[in-house]
Amino acid sequence: MPVHFQEDILANILCRLPVRSLLRFKCVSKLWKTLIDEPHFRMMHLNHAKNDKNSQNFLFYQLRPMEAIFSIYCCPLSSATLAEDVRELDFPLIVEPRFCQVYCCCDGLVIITVYDNLAECHRLLLWNPSTRESIVLPTPKLSLNGICCLGMSFDSNTGDYKILRILEDRNQGRKARGEILALKSGSWRKIDEHPDVFQYILLGMHSLAYIQGAFHWVGFSRNYFVVSFNISHEVYGEIPLPEQISMSYIDIGVSELEGMLCAYSNVHHQGENTFKLWMMEDYGVQESWNALFCITDLNIDIPVPKYVFANGEVLFWCIYYGRAENSYWTQNGPFTLLPRGLRQNGFVFIESLISPRLLA
Repeated sequence: MPVHFQEDILANILCRLPVRSLLRFKCVSKLWKTLIDEPHFRMMHLNHAKNDKNSQNFLFYQLRPMEAIFSIYCCPLSSATLAEDVRELDFPLIVEPRFCQVYCCCDGLVIITVYDNLAECHRLLLWNPSTRESIVLPTPKLSLNGICCLGMSFDSNTGDYKILRILEDRNQGRKARGEILALKSGSWRKIDEHPDVFQYILLGMHSLAYIQGAFHWVGFSRNYFVVSFNISHEVYGEIPLPEQISMSYIDIGVSELEGMLCAYSNVHHQGENTFKLWMMEDYGVQESWNALFCITDLNIDIPVPKYVFANGEVLFWCIYYGRAENSYWTQNGPFTLLPRGLRQNGFVFIESLISPRLLA
């Protein structure tokens, strides 16, 4: 005798399952397929994953030197046997990935550049690794030279995803510029320059930090400060950095950890590198910067925080000169559960059913 559930009860059960299981379960019946494909269910599944610490994954890519190609992997951050649960992902284009770079992750979607060997050009993609769907994004209008950082978020005011691209263009005297892409619009447009910023400091960042409805990065005029850009109203703001960050700091960045704004610096002094990390407990209030830890190691360079484990350990990426490679560390030492290697990086990632093809 078949058992039938009410649709809301069934949805509440299914929204807790991994994407791979849901894609298989679409074959169970027309009812299940219709339910799983519904936009409401997709958002229900996404919201559950975002609020479940056990749903956090780490997506990372690295160069395989022997084949001279890149591979992309994913593993759960909640697993005690993290290294054993690593699985390789299929690339978004049917190409030999001679080059790739991941810029950011948002709601299970990944912004990635890959080199298309057939067309002999780089393509900027919006990719869902869980459903294997991807679309080619429009080519940015601003220069592709120099250092850039991207961030992506959903704008609830317009019901659209927006991608912000901030550029430190050294060909223009380190001029600070930016552009934004609303996916439904289908084209990039330049944003107004910050009235007070002389240059942006992007070298020590891998993506723009998104907190409290705004993207964040570091700017410089007379001193260093945090630049914010509200995604809905598209207006700038400024947040002071910790007082301990002085004019002499070279590597400075901001990131998001556990929904809070963090600032970090790496000081080069007398042959030593000192990495310091602060967390802002009361958003926008300079006095609420709280120092988390300080590490001194001459081999650690350009460290970038990635994730906070349940025990308080902070996972960070860095260039480690002692082994001439990129690697992962915590404040307690090397993090050996993730692989080391050349030309590799990683981002916190959650699985979702959001389809890139339905967003543009």
